Amino acid sequence: MTAPDTSLPTTYDAAATEAAWYPRWTEHGVFTADPARAATREPFVIVIPPPNVTAVLHMGHGLNNTVQDVLIRWRRMAGDEALWVPGTDHAGIATQNVVEKQLAAEGKTRFDIGREAFVARVAEFVDKTGGEILGQLKSIGASADWTRTAYTFSPELSRAVRETFVRLHEDGLVYKGHRVIHWCPRCGTSLSDEEAEFTDTNGKLYHLQYPLADDPSQSITVATTRPETMLGDVAVAVNPDDERYQQLIGKEVLLPINGVRIPIIADSYTDPAFGSGAVKITPAHDANDFEVGKRHGLAMPVIIDSEGIVREVEGAAGRVPATLQGLERFAARKAIVPMLEAAGALVKVENHAHSVRHCYRCDTVVEPSLSDQWFVRMRPLADKALAALRSGELRILPERWEAVYVNWLDGIRDWNISRQIWWGHRVPVWYCNAQCGQTPIVSRTDVSTCPGCGGTVRQDEDVLDTWFSSWLWPFSTLGWPDDTPDLRAFYPGDVLVTAPEILFFWVARMVMSGCWFLDKAPFHTVYLHGTVRDMQHRKMSKSLGNGIDPLDVVRLYGADALRWTMIAGLGLGVDVMLDPTDLEKSFAPGRNFCTKLWNIGRFLLSRVGTDPVAPVAALDRAQLAPADRWILERLDVALADCNAALGPARPGDLLEWTDAERGRGLRLSEYAEAARRFVWNELADWYLESVKPRLAAEGADREVARAVLAHAFDGALRLLHPVVPFITEELWQKLPQTPEGAFLAQAAWPEPSGNPAGLGAEFEYVREAVVAIRQVRSEYNVNPGAWVDATLVASGDALQAVSRQADTVGALARAKVSAASTVPAGAAAQVVLASGVELVVPLAGMIDLDKEKQRLDSEIAQLDKQLTALDGRLSNEGFVAKAPEAVVAAERAKAADWRGRLEQLRAKREALSA
Repeated sequence: MTAPDTSLPTTYDAAATEAAWYPRWTEHGVFTADPARAATREPFVIVIPPPNVTAVLHMGHGLNNTVQDVLIRWRRMAGDEALWVPGTDHAGIATQNVVEKQLAAEGKTRFDIGREAFVARVAEFVDKTGGEILGQLKSIGASADWTRTAYTFSPELSRAVRETFVRLHEDGLVYKGHRVIHWCPRCGTSLSDEEAEFTDTNGKLYHLQYPLADDPSQSITVATTRPETMLGDVAVAVNPDDERYQQLIGKEVLLPINGVRIPIIADSYTDPAFGSGAVKITPAHDANDFEVGKRHGLAMPVIIDSEGIVREVEGAAGRVPATLQGLERFAARKAIVPMLEAAGALVKVENHAHSVRHCYRCDTVVEPSLSDQWFVRMRPLADKALAALRSGELRILPERWEAVYVNWLDGIRDWNISRQIWWGHRVPVWYCNAQCGQTPIVSRTDVSTCPGCGGTVRQDEDVLDTWFSSWLWPFSTLGWPDDTPDLRAFYPGDVLVTAPEILFFWVARMVMSGCWFLDKAPFHTVYLHGTVRDMQHRKMSKSLGNGIDPLDVVRLYGADALRWTMIAGLGLGVDVMLDPTDLEKSFAPGRNFCTKLWNIGRFLLSRVGTDPVAPVAALDRAQLAPADRWILERLDVALADCNAALGPARPGDLLEWTDAERGRGLRLSEYAEAARRFVWNELADWYLESVKPRLAAEGADREVARAVLAHAFDGALRLLHPVVPFITEELWQKLPQTPEGAFLAQAAWPEPSGNPAGLGAEFEYVREAVVAIRQVRSEYNVNPGAWVDATLVASGDALQAVSRQADTVGALARAKVSAASTVPAGAAAQVVLASGVELVVPLAGMIDLDKEKQRLDSEIAQLDKQLTALDGRLSNEGFVAKAPEAVVAAERAKAADWRGRLEQLRAKREALSA
């Protein structure tokens, strides 16, 4: 007899296992992709959403990177040349803010030390602390190709950024424009539309009246949420078709407080049905007003500076009273209201709920500001990104997000890409200091002299938006703009895994850049997962204090417990709910599953032993017992369920998704459940229990049982490995058929056996019968230690099958089981199984018949009384008419449930009387 394997400790030690396996995987290059191999294998590529270089791991990262790792491990096992590109983002504004806070603690600003010294200090800070998150990702098992770790501010990727700017400029898509943009006074920089995020706010709506300049007895009323900006008003606009104001068009009104005369103009921008139908026009401080001002050739006085201070900045002489000069914008708002009231200009003030843009980094209220900025003309790029989706080259899961993507691209505006900070890629444009007339020089390389006059030049002070480098991530990380082996082998990629909140910031822009520069979308699938939230449905955040540190979870329960909890709870597009006040409860699903899997493995391996086992494929089918055939069939079913939930891995024709394929796959919770069900409910609960007698015996049948058990557990571990890689690797190494030096992380994904369907039908009789006998025992409160008699009634082949399996059923159900073609006489519990076989369990001797009859009579009487009362309530027209519809529906459902239960009880009572 084979010696049992006793090398597994009683309790799973996650920390020791993880510390042992991750270094071995990396040392042996398990995660490293090779472009040469991609010539004979299908490549499968994921690029990580690069976390900020200063970031530390939080549960959002834990969820996002676990999903990516599940997919990349699956495809690696499936035989693809799998590449997961890791890296970090230099995160211009975010990183600069961190270092500026450090300087502030020293009593300094960046201006005190100068640009060069500040950039050097940020770089030093990044070198010391940056990239910590990548090391933390390793602790949760991320199987990225660390040899390809990228950084958006590296020399290689910086070259790609310059190339992009220059090419877009050559294509006429990059230009410098003078317009109203979003400005953050706290960060001191412009922002794109997407970076100025709307926040619902309860504010005030101020109704102001402007008197006619030539007839103060008449006035026109406007409404604004920002009364301080009236100092920069240059017109009042009315709709040209609004009959109320026809006689006023062309006249002038006086601005309250400063007395500036401004015209009343006609413009279709004004909605006659909104408010008074008249709108104040402040071109320097409102994007829509700016467009009106351009159409009418209006002046554009600037009355709020870059720090949010009200003053006469440009073209505003005589507009700002001395009492308001130098006030912060919100203080100026507070001060101007009583001034307007004193001047008789304040008609009324109303509470007003509206959306106000805030800086996405510091949450400061954004200031619309007139400024010179660099822009990308987006319409041509957006058209390509729309075509990629509509042609089927690209899909977005969940599919509801496709409409959001289309809506945004249809209404896209030009992208402001310049930022007034110091940390980031400098705009690659130079200007002649001698102002010789040379046009700005846009160059791929640094420029030292003016090509026009030979004089000195200066580089544009602005840096590029962080997203201008990260939108190139899928191909800049592969060596673009050079034609590298990596680029040829691994572009386009396959799946992008991210959160919906950066669908516009990053995802759509990557599609645009990939289609523009390489004529192909950078991936065929965008998978938008849910958000990690607390039990109050709030997004986890540092400011709310409701976050969970994934490293704490790993330390307490192990990486696999964290990963399983994340994936098992991840419905497509559904948020993951965790309780930060109770980690044990939150991560119990993962911890309990790992404990169960370890215990299954220990017990199973102790029965299989360490002697070699025969490959199942080499066994003659005639050697297989019914239980063997059943578990092999269930493995095929589990594999099919896992594949259906995960796949398809790519479009069927490698070009575009069909309508039938478009919504399929990436149901990760369904995949995890299919694998769990097989190892727990089928392999452990049924097959392992049924083969214990065979494993305890000697002879050929024992070796068959060992071979099938080892094969089934091997298949289970392969299916589970992408979700729980550490514990599965540890257990897989103990299987007798595991080759020396092999890794489960590189082992093949299971393949269907090719066995005919229905192979396990005979053991299915066993499983059905055992479940039914256990149910009868439970219903009749039979002592757990007592044996019962049972008869399986069938005919034909089914009768022969249940006859052969009677002993197996008996052993598993603690019953003396016989097979018959007719139902035996006497009081009995009878159950018709799904297969058509009838189970008969005689009650005489098993229970006290008289006592059971009394119990049933009492229960029937009580339930009948309750049902009569409920039926009376439902027949009451007053109750049905007045009660809420949902309440009536619930009562009717309850009545139907009670009626069914009453029928069951009466049937049992009749059986006892027989």
